[in-house]
Amino acid sequence: MDLNAFWGLVESSAVGASDQDDRLERLTAALAVLPAGEVVEFGVRLDEVRRRVDTWAHWHAADVICGGLCSDDGFFYFQAWLVGQGRAVFEAVASSPDALADLPHVRLLASRGGVHAWADEDWPDWEGLDYVAAEAFDGDLEAVVAERGLLVSPDPAGEQWDFADPAEISARIPRLGALFGKVA
Repeated sequence: MDLNAFWGLVESSAVGASDQDDRLERLTAALAVLPAGEVVEFGVRLDEVRRRVDTWAHWHAADVICGGLCSDDGFFYFQAWLVGQGRAVFEAVASSPDALADLPHVRLLASRGGVHAWADEDWPDWEGLDYVAAEAFDGDLEAVVAERGLLVSPDPAGEQWDFADPAEISARIPRLGALFGKVA
């Protein structure tokens, strides 16, 4: 499965879907009719795409959005949520984490006055995307892809810094920091 086919499946799961669970059902059904090798390749493509946003800069941005409540699991599921936003959004954010400030959902979250005001479905995460290929695969997908060294948790690249430092936020993600009231 090439990257265009991967994005096509991800984006087509959103057409007419009522929520993330509906999208997962659609995506699982679409994968289930593919040859086993294509299902494996979907998992590989997800890993390749996710690695592009597995950086300290992206984790910092997710942490600002999530009010400091972005654990390693939370960041991993945030990456999946970002994939679920579609290729154009993903590419913009992969190039600049500060582009998250342009997303309507992120702007909505900022307007709610903090994470404690968010409903469960408001959180920018999509844990289920991690399991969709395994559910569609007839067999032990983890064993098949383990030899490829796929990510099972974040392993961020780049420079790490103090996520709570307003000066760092101002320098690295100024628009997002301003949106969430975190700049110096």
